[in-house]
Parts: sequence; structure tokens; C-alpha cells
Amino acid sequence: MNLLLDTHILLWWLSDQSLLSSKIRKLISDADNMVFISAASIWEISIKKASGKLITPNDLENALMESDFQELPIHHSHANLAGKLPQHHTDPFDRMLIAQAEIEKLTLISHDRHFKQYAIKHFISA
Repeated sequence: MNLLLDTHILLWWLSDQSLLSSKIRKLISDADNMVFISAASIWEISIKKASGKLITPNDLENALMESDFQELPIHHSHANLAGKLPQHHTDPFDRMLIAQAEIEKLTLISHDRHFKQYAIKHFISA
């Protein structure tokens, strides 16, 4: 299975895995699954960290490499679809993740229940 982690799921994985259900931890750690991290999530983290709203490790890129996560760049098609999505969710970073999940056929893992309103594969972390 190909997974895309929402930003908060990534942060929980890196800092406090007890916040994730055992099912989600198993999905992320399963070597048969490819786990993708969107450039949008790294962008969101860096903006929130710079504004003082978020504390993250200074070695985030190292932590991502050590976790063997795959980088998912933002392409024109992702940006175009993100702008056209129904307005169920207004957060631009989440809209980008939804668009990427749809276009790349990824299963999005999140704690955000707004994602249920979109026609994408997803797991809601409980």
C-alpha cells in the first residue's frame, strides 16, 4: 500500500508514537508499504516553526531519511486540483494533500475528519 501522511501524523510518528493507534503504527512501519511525505507538510512545518507555533527537531530532514519516507514533490497537476476541490476543507496544506492523494492514488492517513468528505482512500487515526 502507498501511504501519504498528514502533517500531524508525521509529527506524532517522529515525536510521540503513542498518539497513533496501533493500526496506524503498523501501517507506517510495514516494510511492504511505501510512506510518502509531501513537500506541503514540510512547508507547513517550517512556517509554523518559524512563527513559534510549533516546536520540531532541528534535524527534521535527517529524521525523514532515517524513517525511509519518500519525498512527494508538488506538481502543477496537484496545485491545479487543490484549487478546484470542493470547499469542505479550507486549509491550503490539507487541500494539497487531498489533491496529491487523489492524483497519485495514495492512502492518506490523518486525524482530520474533514477528509471523509472527499473521494480519496484514507484512514482516520483514532
